[in-house]
Amino acid sequence: MTNSWVRINGRVVKGHQVASRPSKDYPYSSLEKQKPYFRSLGLDLDPYFNGTLNISIAPHEFKIINPEFTFPLVEWTDLHPPETFSFAKCRVTFKGQTCDGWVYYPHPETKKTHFQNSSLIEVITYKIEFINYGDDLKLEVDPQQIKILT
Repeated sequence: MTNSWVRINGRVVKGHQVASRPSKDYPYSSLEKQKPYFRSLGLDLDPYFNGTLNISIAPHEFKIINPEFTFPLVEWTDLHPPETFSFAKCRVTFKGQTCDGWVYYPHPETKKTHFQNSSLIEVITYKIEFINYGDDLKLEVDPQQIKILT
């Protein structure tokens, strides 16, 4: 990974809850369905928790600048048009436990159904015991891959 992380305070917030479980719009967890596509393109997310951790970094915002992976127009479902996804390395620290992970970035120009504000970072990482909505944590990102805007 990187030798020079940028560390920022974050708070766990509730997301759309389609990455981790079925919903009225998705009869399956979207991440569960996407993982085989990402694996075939070179990114194996199988070891990680089958959902995203939604982290608010408000009042800061972020911009993906040079992600480790970008997968254009992935046709992972017939429920909507293909989407472009980018992934950037990150680390999450909660109650002294640090986990490696990936910033999961569905490009908004191809993801019409769910708008995310630019202060919300979705992270795929290992299962973190006892983490809840409203909990504070530290998020570290590689400044070569993600720019934090103040």
